[in-house]
Amino acid sequence: DKRPVILFDGVCNMCNGAVNLALDWDPAAKLRFSALQSNVGRALLQANGREADDISSIVLVTSDGAYIKSDAILRITEELTPSCLPVPLAKPAAIAGRTLVPKFLRDLIYDGVADNRYSILGMRD
Repeated sequence: DKRPVILFDGVCNMCNGAVNLALDWDPAAKLRFSALQSNVGRALLQANGREADDISSIVLVTSDGAYIKSDAILRITEELTPSCLPVPLAKPAAIAGRTLVPKFLRDLIYDGVADNRYSILGMRD
């Protein structure tokens, strides 16, 4: 199965909500999902040069490699933006964001949210 895999923090309510949204936007099942904490997630992290217990970032694993932080978010947005979305510029905006906004700035914003994800929407038991 060559479909990309999104690795997400399985105990983070915000992350689980984002996965539910992505599932709604992916009726063709273009992507697969796995918690970072799962055996599959840990193995994919290690296979892509990351520590097996690193849950600091969402990871998009593709045949081209692994993307993290804002690169992962923007590539997922590019892949899943449905044509029926009332914001037809979401996909071009994601592409522009990835190419025009410096990575250090995008990742600074990502890290601010990621570092506070549990206090924003809590954790699952």
